[in-house]
Amino acid sequence: MKCSWRTMMAPEEAASCQVPRWPWASILRVTISVLLSTGTCYLVCNLCFSQQQQLDSTRWDLAELQLNHTGSRQDPRLPWQGSPALGRSFLHGPKLDDNGQLQIQRDGIYRLHIQVTLANCSSSTWTAEPQRATLTVAICSPAAHSISLLRLSFHRGGCWVASQRLTFLARGDILCTNLTLPLLPSRNADETFFGIQWVHP
Repeated sequence: MKCSWRTMMAPEEAASCQVPRWPWASILRVTISVLLSTGTCYLVCNLCFSQQQQLDSTRWDLAELQLNHTGSRQDPRLPWQGSPALGRSFLHGPKLDDNGQLQIQRDGIYRLHIQVTLANCSSSTWTAEPQRATLTVAICSPAAHSISLLRLSFHRGGCWVASQRLTFLARGDILCTNLTLPLLPSRNADETFFGIQWVHP
């Protein structure tokens, strides 16, 4: 039987000729629930990611080192050590290789500082060592990045040198500090120390 809105039908005929309805209310509720769930997950994930990025960007790599040497010197490189157990030295991020040289673990601009005081320094030191005594800080490895960063001279009669600078360092760079042989540096942590601080990506 064909139904028509223009045709008057008996009640029993109308009952058998109901127009089917889509469950729009149920579909709308499900759609809204899915959208809300998706939006909530997106906001939570985005917030977590932003917080992680903020933590990563504010994490500062730091190192404050003291001399790790006794006896005479055969290598111009000064070996370093860092640990709270040693006093005021520490490593947070950077590492020391097997030779006591500082290895960078994160790209960025660093502030580096160094002070070296000569042991048993007196006027006789310069009488016995007339050559020009220098302290250098350089990237010694990898070879492609090798460059001098600081070069400090012990002027005749001077027993210590100190300096600092900002410079870009890349992950994997190894910093070497070289002191003219056979000069001996003081092992006193207040007189001889070396450190870096990450300041910007």
